[in-house]
Amino acid sequence: MKHNLQFDFIADKVKNTLTVRREFLAGRQLVWDCYTQQELLNQWFAPKPFTTKTKSFNFSEGGHWHYAMVEPNGTEYWGWTDYLTIRPIDYYTSLDAFTNEAGDINTDLPRAEWVVTFTDKGENTLVETVVTYKSLSDLETVINMGMEQGMIATLEKLDELLLTIKQ
Repeated sequence: MKHNLQFDFIADKVKNTLTVRREFLAGRQLVWDCYTQQELLNQWFAPKPFTTKTKSFNFSEGGHWHYAMVEPNGTEYWGWTDYLTIRPIDYYTSLDAFTNEAGDINTDLPRAEWVVTFTDKGENTLVETVVTYKSLSDLETVINMGMEQGMIATLEKLDELLLTIKQ
């Protein structure tokens, strides 16, 4: 699956940000749909061999996504995304958190603001995700939790999904 697609993972320890730039072999509308529709998110939004399950989903300003990444042994890792601003097929902003199944936020783990931007790159789409943490220690916590490896594995699942649904 090596197509020389752009992939950048940049940690800025001054601004407490992670910037992930990833190119996909699909048009912008299709990639946008994969990021914003529950039935598509459930097919890719977790690194292999994890699967994703959604408890509640409302992709709208003020809406949220409450989901779990599930290990093959059944262990669940719950997350919550609040959708703040949505400009269809251009970008959205959100606030994420680690939670439990009831949706209670785990205040021991970092929350972050996400800006996810979708741009045309020829026939492909470039998605830039900028994740801003409140502190350097929050940034280092997620890096040490394996954020880069997790993002690589998760986005590879999106590549595979796009190949099956691309027209």
